[in-house]
Amino acid sequence: MQTAQKTTTTLKQHIVEIISDSGEGAQRCGQSLGAIAARMGNGIWTEEIIPAEIRPPARSVAGASGNRIRIGSGRVTNGGDETDLVVAFNEQVLLGRVRAGELQPGCIILLENMWRSNADPVIAASYAETHRRLVDAGYRVLEIPMEQECRAIVADPRRGKNMFALGILCNLYSLELQLAREQIALAFGKKDQGVVAQNVKLLEAGHAWAEAHLDFRFRIPAERSKEPQVVINGNTAIALGVLASGMEICAMYPITPATSASHYLSDVFEKVGGVVHQAEDEIAACAFAIGASYAGKCTVTITSGPGYSLKQEAIGLAVMGEIPLVVVNVQRGGPSTGQPTKVEQGDLLAAIFGSHGDAPKVVMAPSTIEDCFYSIITARRIAETFNMVVVVLSDASLATSQQPFPRPAFSESWIAPPVDQSAIPEGMKPYDWNAATGLARRFIPGQANGMHTLTGLAHDRESHVAYDAESNEESIHFRSLKLAALQRTLKTPPVFGAPEGDLLVIGWGSTQGAIEEAVASLREEGRRVSSLHVRFLQPLPGGLKQIMQRFGQVMTIEGNWSDRPGDAIIDEDNRRYSALAMLLRSRTLIDVDCWSEVKGQPIKPGAIRRVLLERLPAAMKETSR
Repeated sequence: MQTAQKTTTTLKQHIVEIISDSGEGAQRCGQSLGAIAARMGNGIWTEEIIPAEIRPPARSVAGASGNRIRIGSGRVTNGGDETDLVVAFNEQVLLGRVRAGELQPGCIILLENMWRSNADPVIAASYAETHRRLVDAGYRVLEIPMEQECRAIVADPRRGKNMFALGILCNLYSLELQLAREQIALAFGKKDQGVVAQNVKLLEAGHAWAEAHLDFRFRIPAERSKEPQVVINGNTAIALGVLASGMEICAMYPITPATSASHYLSDVFEKVGGVVHQAEDEIAACAFAIGASYAGKCTVTITSGPGYSLKQEAIGLAVMGEIPLVVVNVQRGGPSTGQPTKVEQGDLLAAIFGSHGDAPKVVMAPSTIEDCFYSIITARRIAETFNMVVVVLSDASLATSQQPFPRPAFSESWIAPPVDQSAIPEGMKPYDWNAATGLARRFIPGQANGMHTLTGLAHDRESHVAYDAESNEESIHFRSLKLAALQRTLKTPPVFGAPEGDLLVIGWGSTQGAIEEAVASLREEGRRVSSLHVRFLQPLPGGLKQIMQRFGQVMTIEGNWSDRPGDAIIDEDNRRYSALAMLLRSRTLIDVDCWSEVKGQPIKPGAIRRVLLERLPAAMKETSR
């Protein structure tokens, strides 16, 4: 039956979640909703909600699986703060989100009601009690008969609720139904057309149910882009960057949350002459990549924290042999097995210093989904120009989040030039280091006049094993000079906000969007705060100290551990600083403070804003510059 006239509320942005038990398709529903909104012209940022266990028990508080979508009228750079509307397939996964503080006060909850009449009295009682407590807590709870409605279309509603929920959400957010039909055709394109038709029917049923039974609707104004856009996650962007860079080999061992990059490459790499090699373990994957690079093909190996630890000795071999290699580390919570599905920025110091002996490596960190794509191209070029290992630090947030950005226009400059196999000039040595830059010509096996023995042992310019003091120090000296040579080419990062003020916030990696949103909101209130985001962590770009000296305070915001000054036992003699703060303090000799959070989820702009307000002078009300 048709309800009374709907109320349509116009919003600048809204955050919606779809959560279920694993295997019920909530993640696909959320990804599809984000893609449809992006095609409408909205800005979006999606975040996967992934349980720590591969297959957690059904109806468990810790087992929530799904997606979180922030939809905006303009560009969206992060997942935002607490959720405004949530669709939950059972009350237990919903409780997990409530207890984690992820829902706004008064959040709208669309809750599957099948559990109220469950044959198991314990389940029915749990549902009724949870529903009562949610209502008492001020949430707007609307019970939805998803199981009942879907059963009229499919025999197993568990395999159809996600598309029914998608139809409800398309109605609630005023999204075009035809775009949703097209998105379903794309998502299920590899399946039988009957599957596509059935899912479209479920979508339309959900849309019709919402139209008939819900008396509210939202509209988030959008303006469709005039240039082609892509909507992908960070791991797919990394994989596409591998393709665009001209690298032809990826060697890896499966590990969460990095594996989906290799899944994408496995689907497409062979079509362009590339190879994905799945080794027997992480060490073998790195060794394979080094061998391929030594043979003339700059290779990438992709992993996450535990895998990066296992690769360390082999990475040292690439440093010693001066073999170009790109290593992608999609960071996750640690140490040890840690939190495989949760985000953290805990591997920065390991990437820079994690080796026995002096093993200089370039370390860079993308900060957006788009940056994940271009960082790989840059990494390949640096690796081959300087004959170095380049580590790209992504993380679980970037890996699984989606954001639209302009479709890259291919440039031939991205591609590696043909391998130079011309004869080596008479008398040139395998390690003829340039005295100013430490660079030497790369020798490829099989080149005329280029025969030599490669070893991981200390060696001289002719690649002969050499234990004498002079040869060892000479090789360390020139390998280090390469970092200085690269540093001379780096641009100083731009300041977001005014070039001087009371507080400068410095970040790296996936925190950029949240930091800049918090800074922008404070600047609108007249606060003299700015931010700066560092893309190259080793070497650090020049000009940072000069920028930092123009601010009264400097602090970093990071997703790795730092001690709390408020703890009774913590003082300036024993406090541990977060990773980037430690690096900046040692480099600039400026008293850089820090604030960090390691809750396994992206840092929210609201949390950053509260921290910055505490650090800013209380009386400062000057107009922002």
